[in-house]
Amino acid sequence: MQLVLTREQRELRSAVRKFLAEHAPPARVRELIDGDGHDAGLWRRLAGELGATGLVVPEEHGGSGAGHVERAVVLEELGRALAPVPFLASAVLATDVLLALDDAEAQAELLPRLAAGELIGAVAWDAESAPTATRRDGSWVLDGRAPQVISGDIADFVLVCARTEQGGSWFRVDGADGVTRTPLRTLDPTRRIARLDFAGAPARQLSTEDSDAVLAEVRDTAAVALAAEQLGGMERVLEMTVEYAKVRVQFGRAIGSYQAVKHRCADMYSAWEQAHSAVRHAAWTADEDRAHLPLAAAMVQVLVSPAYFEAAADTVQLHGGIGYTWEHDAHLYYKRAKTSELLLGTPDQQRARLADVLAI
Repeated sequence: MQLVLTREQRELRSAVRKFLAEHAPPARVRELIDGDGHDAGLWRRLAGELGATGLVVPEEHGGSGAGHVERAVVLEELGRALAPVPFLASAVLATDVLLALDDAEAQAELLPRLAAGELIGAVAWDAESAPTATRRDGSWVLDGRAPQVISGDIADFVLVCARTEQGGSWFRVDGADGVTRTPLRTLDPTRRIARLDFAGAPARQLSTEDSDAVLAEVRDTAAVALAAEQLGGMERVLEMTVEYAKVRVQFGRAIGSYQAVKHRCADMYSAWEQAHSAVRHAAWTADEDRAHLPLAAAMVQVLVSPAYFEAAADTVQLHGGIGYTWEHDAHLYYKRAKTSELLLGTPDQQRARLADVLAI
């Protein structure tokens, strides 16, 4: 079991961190928040110069054939920087759905372009509000609503888990015909979420023997990927807080010298260390031990999500008055932590899923 990064993986981390520090500093992130929220140039360079978007894509489909550990390394750095790119939607969700399907034609057509950053994919997979797929004049069309789709407003195509008369099935929707995309104003301005309304949208059915199994597998790999992103955010808020505690003076002393502040920082560090080990183990499991991935994914989600939110909340509080201002970065991590905690289900749902896996 690999819990320590190899030299190549550490070099990848350094390269991504340097790239983001240069091309996606906090000032640039704030510009994008105030603008359209998407930096197409940054996305193309992340894919082209670093090859970050094709890490889990096999070499025969234009990827590097690396793995989930390497992708987790990239996600940590994206989480540290709050980089406003559609990585989770395209390089994780859409890519993993295609890899889990049995549709060789769709894989050959889409995976190389996803890996190269030429296309942005999104996934609509909410089982409770899945659109309905029906046959009209020999072709499939979708009707219904996908209430929350990550990067759905900028995606070139959407992979939809829809209901048919025979049960669930996966479909691909291209273009804008029959699709209304409504960007949503959410708590976290650094992650794009959209509502998609389908009204007779032309769709192409994708081949798979078990659509529910695809959904379950992608939920597991997505949980690992999101936890890696959260881990990067935890590391950054810990650094911010410790740095501030060293220089902020109150009553003639640096606040870091007070026991209450020391203990809070120590608790944040302890939580980060635990989360770090859990993410490394889960990413290794996704690569090497798929039989135990449901357990690893459920455990890492239950552990990391609340830990990140608590660390972000402590960061805001320990920064005092400045931590509550728009000009400081603390509130951006706080908002990302809260929305990420709920992105793949509520904490109660996550704990219930872990209990179900353990019962099996």
